[in-house]
Amino acid sequence: MLSLSIFVLSASLVFPYRPAIALPQRWPIRYSNSSTGVSPQDRANAVKVVFETAWDGYYKYAFPNDELYPVNNSFGNSRNGWGASAVDAITTAILMQNGTIVDEILAHIPEVDFGVSYHDEIVSVFETTIRYLGGMLSAYDLLTGPFSGLASNSSQVDALLSQSINLANALSYAFETPTGVPTNNLIFGNRSDDGSETNGIATIGTLVLEWTRLSDLTGNTTYAELAQRAESYLLEPMSAPGVNGEPWPGLVGTDVNITTGQFTDGVGGWNGGGDSFYEYLIKAHVYDSTRFSEYKDRWVLAAQSTMDYLGSHPSSRPDITFIAAYNETRLKYDFSHLGCFAGGNFILGGQLLNNTMMTTFGLEVTAGCHETYVSTVTGIGPEDFSWTVTGGNSSAVPANQSDFYDANGFYITDSSYELRPEVIESYYYAYRATNDSKYQDWTWDAIQAINATTRVNSGYSEIADVDAAGGGGFIGWQDSFLFAEVLKYSYLIFTAGGPDEQFQVQGPGSMQGWVFNTEAHPLKVAGPQV
Repeated sequence: MLSLSIFVLSASLVFPYRPAIALPQRWPIRYSNSSTGVSPQDRANAVKVVFETAWDGYYKYAFPNDELYPVNNSFGNSRNGWGASAVDAITTAILMQNGTIVDEILAHIPEVDFGVSYHDEIVSVFETTIRYLGGMLSAYDLLTGPFSGLASNSSQVDALLSQSINLANALSYAFETPTGVPTNNLIFGNRSDDGSETNGIATIGTLVLEWTRLSDLTGNTTYAELAQRAESYLLEPMSAPGVNGEPWPGLVGTDVNITTGQFTDGVGGWNGGGDSFYEYLIKAHVYDSTRFSEYKDRWVLAAQSTMDYLGSHPSSRPDITFIAAYNETRLKYDFSHLGCFAGGNFILGGQLLNNTMMTTFGLEVTAGCHETYVSTVTGIGPEDFSWTVTGGNSSAVPANQSDFYDANGFYITDSSYELRPEVIESYYYAYRATNDSKYQDWTWDAIQAINATTRVNSGYSEIADVDAAGGGGFIGWQDSFLFAEVLKYSYLIFTAGGPDEQFQVQGPGSMQGWVFNTEAHPLKVAGPQV
């Protein structure tokens, strides 16, 4: 780790001394309204400090449990007690070349029994796949490839793959259904599930990258076949009687009956519940364009329909673009921090397919999500927000937010901030596509705001109200994706063109060497691209 004595800071950074309780002294960032005069390398170093501060608190008060409760310096186990924050942090620590943290995590992973939920909790196939399986496979790719000399113990690197096999084997009974559509919520104690009759498109469709990568690394095709069979019901959607499960070409409902494989609704969009299904369609094409050409075709249909039918401009700010949700063909003018990943996904797809219209739409959505950050007291965007369109129901705007809506083009429906990464994620893709330094500035502003508002005691906490001074109070939770996503994307946007260039998303005409899973774990690309 960086020690305080050797970490030299530019005077322009204005990092006041503010030690965390019972932790090594750090120089956290203080939010300022200016992004000028700070070099990208200084910013990258500052992100490293935030990462190490969050890790120190977690390692002292929570490790090997799942997450830190930084307000009272305790811990929780929302992800089965396997050390979610540790596994989610490993790939960011590798990219930052922090061998000390990498070794701490590698020593832990072989000790985990992935066949047991240590706290008798539901095991989510989706969450376990993107965090644990994605994290371990990505770390294996990195530590057996470009960072092969970083870990001290090579046998612990080998354990990343063997533990991935153990975990997938433990999860695999989820696919033992009449259709092969998995049930998501498992009870390991008796190899049962929660009895759900349906599963969602995000939780079905966000497995294919990780399970296919495991097959490619092991030579056991079963893992890929399980995930791809489940995905087939989303690629060729069938609707239950009386349901329009594909309201527009490529845009589908949310829930699928596990027994029949039929869509049970026509409700959807790019918000939570549907988000990463669409994300993985184009990312599977990045991973291997031969095996996943159909996935790309479905993504193109969904992207075109989104631009044609869901792109929306608020009545008070027609210069802003958001993406509406839908209930069959009825639009719902709701968007979310989670959904803001869509800007980056459109940019990625537009760049890969050399489609300027898609790239432009992605940049517009990213700019709209930026507006949600710069409009609040804290400089952080809310969890959920809504708007109305010209000629729409203006009475939907709450009276106490009418002035806010007139100025900013949205009103807040959930004011919390859960340390989410999606807006910064889209800044990253926007920067890679345009090389416009404003996206680095936007990221720097966001990181400063997050540090200033969420920093408490031993780490960083979710906050209650982004439009209240001080964030309206701490919720008391430091989720693992702070390590995996927020700080990785922030770090990579400032190290572009340096030694990390091979891991960056590449522009048109360049081969992609890596693809990020939805938890920002980079997986080595396997096949040809077009």
